[in-house]
Amino acid sequence: MTDATTSRTDRPRILLYVQHLLGIGHQKRAATLTRALEAAGFAVTYVSGGFPVRGLDTGPADFVQLPPARAVDKFFKVLVGPDGQVIDDAWRARRRDHLVAIVERLQPVAVITELFPFGRRQLASEIVPMVEAARALPRPALIVSSVRDILVEPPKEERRREMLSRARRYYDLVMVHGDPALVPFERTFPLMAEVSDLVRYTGYVVDRARETAPPPGGSAQDGRDEVLVSAGGGAVSEALFRAAIAARALTSPALARRRWRLLVGWNLADPVLDDLSRVAAEADATGFVVERARPDFVAMLGRAALSISQAGYNTLLEVIENRVPAVVVPYAGGLETEQGLRAGLVAERGLVEVVDEETLTAEGLAAAADRALAAERDWPRLDMDGAAASARLLHDRLAARG
Repeated sequence: MTDATTSRTDRPRILLYVQHLLGIGHQKRAATLTRALEAAGFAVTYVSGGFPVRGLDTGPADFVQLPPARAVDKFFKVLVGPDGQVIDDAWRARRRDHLVAIVERLQPVAVITELFPFGRRQLASEIVPMVEAARALPRPALIVSSVRDILVEPPKEERRREMLSRARRYYDLVMVHGDPALVPFERTFPLMAEVSDLVRYTGYVVDRARETAPPPGGSAQDGRDEVLVSAGGGAVSEALFRAAIAARALTSPALARRRWRLLVGWNLADPVLDDLSRVAAEADATGFVVERARPDFVAMLGRAALSISQAGYNTLLEVIENRVPAVVVPYAGGLETEQGLRAGLVAERGLVEVVDEETLTAEGLAAAADRALAAERDWPRLDMDGAAASARLLHDRLAARG
């Protein structure tokens, strides 16, 4: 393993490509992985194709921002650029050429694509040429997929076959960031047996509580014995926050007397944040704090009495890691299936209370919060060392190549 004190110019170079289209979970997980790779002696070039994410911590990695794109809605079919215009073939060609040029300039020892080929097929026109360029280098790069444990299930068998074909054609390694004791990859990728020789489970990539300073005006004690209400980037979270404000007064005294802190993601518009602040102040001016999502969220979560959130990979695993009573409201818009499945599996173990997004009410959320606070749990021993394990796996694969 390379000494982490080695000059970054002398370290093995990894290019990590990540594209988020709506929520920021993909970026957060990729950033956690990037910090672990840097700590293990790699030099990472982090290439982001999504809109900038406030507070994203990629450590000392080199950060490259592509012309950004996002989905216009929860179905992810139409992508737009910063001007709100639908991206066209010329835009796609410019990003493709930019990515190929980066590969040829950096000559990385490995290229990691976050999610692809198990998702992001609408950007295959740039990802495949990037991978082909990396394979065509004088010393071909190791081609790696970094994928979470649960996929959004494709509606057609031909889509699964396409994923399989690209994995077999282009990839040397598929790192599944999960623990089969909780969710085996084949649960949402039934063709797993046909690619099992490429797949390695790393354990979950979890952003463990680090010494992250609170933002200006914040305190290192914020979150202690509080109810934290969060939703990552917050693009589809307004209903959850409004229900939480109304729910506080309906909970038992053990919760109704606590401070409820709403951490509103940066993807929710300022006017909505302002209105949430107004409604919370009218309900109880001293009982709520409404603020933007903070970089010290994980540390705050470790001090909290209760978490109320959606059920994305990062937050749900951070809840388990910190053993915090929790209520989750899985996002289920569009073709989304991932959050609901993960929440259901975790709830089967008695670890969280689940509230259906479609039937979300203040009364239902309050009742779930009371149950979550009162429940006793047998927290499982899941593998949460996925970031460091991924770095070790890449070192071993590269060393085996000689």
